[in-house]
Amino acid sequence: MIVVPFLKHGSNALLLIGIAAFGLAAASGRLSLGILFIAAGAVLFFVSEYGTHRFLLHAAPAAFPFVLALQRRLHYDHHLEPERLDLLFLPPWFLIPALALFAAAYWAISRSATVTAALVFGNVLGLLYYEWVHYVAHVPFRPRTRYGRWIKKYHLWHHFKSERLWFGVTNPLPDVVARTYRGVEDAERSPSTRVLFR
Repeated sequence: MIVVPFLKHGSNALLLIGIAAFGLAAASGRLSLGILFIAAGAVLFFVSEYGTHRFLLHAAPAAFPFVLALQRRLHYDHHLEPERLDLLFLPPWFLIPALALFAAAYWAISRSATVTAALVFGNVLGLLYYEWVHYVAHVPFRPRTRYGRWIKKYHLWHHFKSERLWFGVTNPLPDVVARTYRGVEDAERSPSTRVLFR
């Protein structure tokens, strides 16, 4: 079953637990989650997805050993071995501090626990969707929808045709806007899709 390996790796089980906790808190009346702020949190995640992938995960190797080790674990090694599930997902030791930083930023801007919770909930929903789409792209599974099959190919072009293009994992719109989109037949094959920064 395709779902079981998904839940066994990275932070995916934690994300589902977080979604259930938000849902239970909202259902019990302890937390009011506005749908517009949840949607805004998801949109903020999808905008950050492209920027994080392109500008942080594909950044040149750092001079500091600790940062370089992070770069390798969070992305370089994933390009080297794209079939390894343990390298596919965000680890909990990265996810929890990242969500805490986003929550702190939302709180600093809004000064509202309700707004902060709804935005973080939207981030978590967006991230879980991202992790699922990324997972499906890398495992031997044929998505049922035409879009699902296309977005799987789209991400695999990034891994096997050119790591300098197609940074959007869940949708191509940021690539179109940032001009990192090409038709696959128009893109040159890169010799460094597996070993970044040869």
